[in-house]
Amino acid sequence: MATASEARKKGRRAPAAKATEPTGVNLPFGRKNYILFGLAALCILLGYFTLSRGSITMAPILLLLGYLVLIPMGILAK
Repeated sequence: MATASEARKKGRRAPAAKATEPTGVNLPFGRKNYILFGLAALCILLGYFTLSRGSITMAPILLLLGYLVLIPMGILAK
């Protein structure tokens, strides 16, 4: 009969191989995309800031520009 430590060692599996990232993998977005995302985030934050200050004309324009123009451009730009 096997001892407890031998039974534990026998029941263990071999360590799994670490997944390596295949070479030549391209990132989905480039530098231009991230710049557009950054501009969109800045525009949206500025829109919320102007909204908190009571602007009823500039805030919606900035928010729409950020959400409906710059974010889609950041996704679709190549």
